[in-house]
Amino acid sequence: MVQVSAREVKALRDSTGAGMMDAKRALIEAAGDPVEAAEILKQRGLAKAAARADRTAAEGAIAVAVGEGIASLVHLRAETDFSAKAADFLSCVSEIAEAVRDDGAAAAERFAARIDELRLAKKENISLGTALQVRAGEGNRLDAYLHRQDGRGVNGVIVEGSDVDPDVLHQVALHVAFAKPRYLSRDEVPEADVERERASLTEITKAEGRPEAAWDKIVQGRLTGWFRESVLLEQGLHGDKVSVAKSVGNGRIVRFEQAYLG
Repeated sequence: MVQVSAREVKALRDSTGAGMMDAKRALIEAAGDPVEAAEILKQRGLAKAAARADRTAAEGAIAVAVGEGIASLVHLRAETDFSAKAADFLSCVSEIAEAVRDDGAAAAERFAARIDELRLAKKENISLGTALQVRAGEGNRLDAYLHRQDGRGVNGVIVEGSDVDPDVLHQVALHVAFAKPRYLSRDEVPEADVERERASLTEITKAEGRPEAAWDKIVQGRLTGWFRESVLLEQGLHGDKVSVAKSVGNGRIVRFEQAYLG
């Protein structure tokens, strides 16, 4: 069998937009001749993927795979829900999630050829988005939730807790799914974002004609509200007055991960 280098395969992919395995097979069949390989790809309709690469892929499917003290979260992107609901697409994202759970995020790379085949079959911009593994720290517990619509996962969450009641931890996972917080704690919010929001709120307060002596207090109150919108621990669990931080009692939410369509 003719040996082809990764550089040659990449060059053919860049010039034709074909998938990695398709480019490699074409080069082998063409005895390493890139011109002939490109012609083979063209004849087989495999040299059109590049035209799709910039198309928006806001659809797809989410998969979660859970083991003992370990879980994975995977998002396989697609352009249409029609493709994302197909059996071959769903089985692919599910198998990627299982592989990532068992062997780590790098395991997703093993599915490059499978994703290339889906891209060709669906004639869409299909790509791998989120692919991560979460291992619970010693003594910690994981909870995972996958919201499904029309037979596919559309919103997946993994939450790790320390000394948190299992039922409460599950409620936190449900809350994350629908509240979509951006950060776990206030400390994680970039200072530049905080100052930008503070400046914006200050201008709004001034424009309202509020007394200058009250500006700082008003802005701080509004900034606290802004934190509640994006920080998990400060949000009211399921919209209630009791915050997530208080809901876990003496326990602690260690981390959360989320992937959703849109």
